[in-house]
Amino acid sequence: MPEINEAWLAVGGAPGPLSRVSAVTRADTLGARLPVRNLARACVGACALAAAELGARRAGLAEVPAVTVDDGAVAAAFHSERLLRVDGRAPDTFAPLSRFWRTRDGWVRTHANYPHHRDRLLRVLGLPRDASPERVADRLAGRSAAETEEAVYGAGGLAVALRTPGQWQAHAQAAEVAARPLVERDRPDTARVRVLPALDPDAAVLLPAAGLRVLDLTRVLAGPVATRTLALLGADVLRVDSPQLPELPDQHADTGFGKRSAVLDLTTDRDTFEELLGRADVVVTGYRPGALDRFGLAPEDLAARRPGLVVAQVSAWGAYGPWGGRRGFDSLVQVATGIAVTEGAAGEPGALPAQALDHGTGYLLAAAVLRALTEQSYEGGSRLVRLALARTARWLTSGTGSTPNSETGPAPGGEASGVAPAEGAAPRPDPDAWLAETDSALGRLRHARPAVSFAGGPAGWRRPPVPWGTDPAAWW
Repeated sequence: MPEINEAWLAVGGAPGPLSRVSAVTRADTLGARLPVRNLARACVGACALAAAELGARRAGLAEVPAVTVDDGAVAAAFHSERLLRVDGRAPDTFAPLSRFWRTRDGWVRTHANYPHHRDRLLRVLGLPRDASPERVADRLAGRSAAETEEAVYGAGGLAVALRTPGQWQAHAQAAEVAARPLVERDRPDTARVRVLPALDPDAAVLLPAAGLRVLDLTRVLAGPVATRTLALLGADVLRVDSPQLPELPDQHADTGFGKRSAVLDLTTDRDTFEELLGRADVVVTGYRPGALDRFGLAPEDLAARRPGLVVAQVSAWGAYGPWGGRRGFDSLVQVATGIAVTEGAAGEPGALPAQALDHGTGYLLAAAVLRALTEQSYEGGSRLVRLALARTARWLTSGTGSTPNSETGPAPGGEASGVAPAEGAAPRPDPDAWLAETDSALGRLRHARPAVSFAGGPAGWRRPPVPWGTDPAAWW
């Protein structure tokens, strides 16, 4: 399956281990005009293979454990924030003002899940904080989409005018995105080879990231999905948030499996952060490019202060181009890049069947971190990896290695580049097959099982999520 090959090569993998991957294809998952199922399978498959490769390296195994990518598990994982139940309660996903709106000359989509973004949107529109969706709709109907986009962004809010694929391709930011690889990888120094503690090859569960400390400076979805995956694989993941930016509780619960959660004010307690950095193996950042630079947390600065560090950065639009410093979310990237037009109908914009840009980029980010750790074990050196939702969107809209949602299309390059599908296409099982229930301090959780799967690997997280800010800002 060429889409997995592309993802694997993008994170720096050699072709050989691809023979260890097989897929269970299910034609009725993640249906869309664009090849969403292919993208999801590719990103999860590359992540699972990167985990199996690192596990084999640390356990001294002669062969990389076999990887299985099941479309059913992948689809559930890509819907994890929607499938979550807390004591039977469905999660809050999009707030009333996070939606499409008709404008004088088209459509605009806003994102107002966070109170400060909602307030900035309403301030631009000259409306009070308790304004109803009807009043917002009335106000936006008299404005142009492009004017609204610029005004809301200028006020620190989030709004994007709907563009066709052709309009996006003509945009300066699209040209910058197209000039970059799917996964940007860099080695800024020649720090000594990282000696990872050996893993027991006979252990009941192979945890490739065991003993690694991951400092999680991410929010919303793509970054937290990546660090949730690293926690699944055994890493000690400490998520650190500003006390001034509380996270949405359901969102934090969905992506908090396996992690600890702390708050730290970088404006008043830099010493604590430097202590955390001094013992970290991996730092993952998910704020807009440049937002953390004033604290000395630019990727290059982090690697300079902690040689041998793996720094992973994810953003909406990329750390370059005219939109390089803008905030963004999956839903907004879909609107800007023409995806919403492609998936729309009857003259109205549509959306992908899941927040696939967020989830897909998150799994690719985790895969890039795991591959960087494997490379370090041979070559040393700090590592920087960067991904952007807009670049993942370009990959999706370019075909993701195959025809839309194809199942068994031939891979170019012969046997060495192919990934074997299972015999035929498997039927879709009961959705509950991909769900589990766990008790936690938040209540009884129903949640998606992990999609990353390889022989001997973990079947679930070692601990449930905790309430935001529960833990001290310290390593165990």
